[in-house]
Amino acid sequence: MAEAGSLIRRLVASVTGATLDMTRSKDARRADRLARVLRTLISEKGEATGAALARRSLTMYAHLGAEGRRRFFEILARDFSPDRQTVLEAAQAWHRDPSPANHAALQRFVEPPRQEVFRRMNMAPGGTAALVGLRNALLDELKANPHLAVVDQDLTHLLGSWFNRGFLELRRIDWRTPAVTLEKLIAYEAVHQIHGFPDLKRRLENDRRCFGFFHPALADEPLIFVEVAFVDELPAAVGPILAPESTVGDPRRAKCAVFYSITSCQSGLRGISFGNFLIKQVAADLHAELPNLKIFATLSPIPGFRKWLQRRGVKDAALRSVVDSGTLPPEELRAPLESLASHYLAREWEGTQALDPVARFHLGNGARLERVNWLADVTPKGLAQSFGLMVNYVYDLGDVERNHEDYVKRHRVVSSSTVDRAASEAGKLLT
Repeated sequence: MAEAGSLIRRLVASVTGATLDMTRSKDARRADRLARVLRTLISEKGEATGAALARRSLTMYAHLGAEGRRRFFEILARDFSPDRQTVLEAAQAWHRDPSPANHAALQRFVEPPRQEVFRRMNMAPGGTAALVGLRNALLDELKANPHLAVVDQDLTHLLGSWFNRGFLELRRIDWRTPAVTLEKLIAYEAVHQIHGFPDLKRRLENDRRCFGFFHPALADEPLIFVEVAFVDELPAAVGPILAPESTVGDPRRAKCAVFYSITSCQSGLRGISFGNFLIKQVAADLHAELPNLKIFATLSPIPGFRKWLQRRGVKDAALRSVVDSGTLPPEELRAPLESLASHYLAREWEGTQALDPVARFHLGNGARLERVNWLADVTPKGLAQSFGLMVNYVYDLGDVERNHEDYVKRHRVVSSSTVDRAASEAGKLLT
C-alpha cells in the first residue's frame, strides 16, 4: 500500500511538473534545461565528458533570448548559491578547531557553486569571450533586478583574475596591424569618432602612436586602447590633432606626448581596470623610445560638467541660458565657465571619488589637473557635454605615486595654481 501511495505521489509530481513546464515560454524552458546541464557539469569528474558538457552549455546559452537569459540569471542567483546551514556548520567547526582541514572545508562551502559553473564553462573553446558577453547581458539586468548582484560579484571576481595585468599583452597598433583589429578600432572608438580608414591612417602616422592591451583568449579584440599624438607643447584644442590633412611631424623633435583618446572596448569587463596600467606603461615606453619627450599629458573631455551645472544651477541669466541649451558659449562667458569647470573637477566629490568619471580615472592614476581649455572641442558632442571645454591632466613620472596617494588617502586633488585660483571663484556663480 505504501509503495502504491509513493508511486501515485511521484506520478502526480511528474504530471504537475510537466504541466508547470508547459506554462513557461520556450525560452524559459531552454534556461531550465541549461541549468540542469550545468548541475551535471559541476558534478562531472571525467575530463572528456566535462569538456563536452561545457561546449554544450555555451551553445545552449547562446540560443537564449532576453527572457531566457533573465530566467537563467535568476536560477544562478537562487539555486547556485552556498547552502547557509552547511556554511554555518563549517564555520562553527573551524571556530572550534582552526585546523587546515577545517579551514579548507569552510573555504569550499563558502564558495558559491556558480563560480565553479563559470570555471567549467570557461574550459570550452570560446568560453572566456562567451562569459564576457554573459556579464554584459547581466549588467543590463542589474538596474531592474539588483538581487542579481551576487551573480555579478562572482563573475567579476573570476574575470578580474583571468584578466589581471600578468595575462595582458601591450601591443602597438599601426597600419601593418591586421585589418580585423583596425576595423575594431573604428567601431569601438568612444571619445573622438574615427571617420573611416583615411582618418584612421592619419591617426597611425609616424607622429602618432596607438597602443592596446590584448588577452590571449581574445586574440584580435583590444580590451582598451589609447591614442597618442606628439606635439610641440601642451595642446589646448583637439581639432588640430584630429585634422586628417595636418602635416606629419617628426616625433624626435616633439616635446609633448598627449593622450587624446582612451577607449575601453569590452562592456562585459566594466569595472575591471586596465587603463591605469596602460597609461603608465605607454608613458614609460615612449620616454625610453623618445628621450626628447618632456611632457606626458592628456587632452580629456569633461563628460559630466553640463549635467552637474544643470542640477546645481547658476545665478547669471546669460550663463543659465547656455547651460540649458548646450550651445556654443560667447567669449564673455569664458571666465565663469572655466571657473566652474575648475571647481567641478577639483572640488566636487561623490563619496571618496571625484565626481567626473574621466577626472576620477586620471587623478586616481596620479595625474595632475593642469589646465582647463576654452572651446577645445566644438563638436556637437563636446558642446553638449561641457560647452566645448576640455582639460589637460599631466603625468609627471616622478610624481604620479605621490599624487595618487594624495588623491586616494587624503582625498585631495593635485592641481595647478591656475586651476586652484579659478576654482575659488566658482562659489559666487552657483545658486
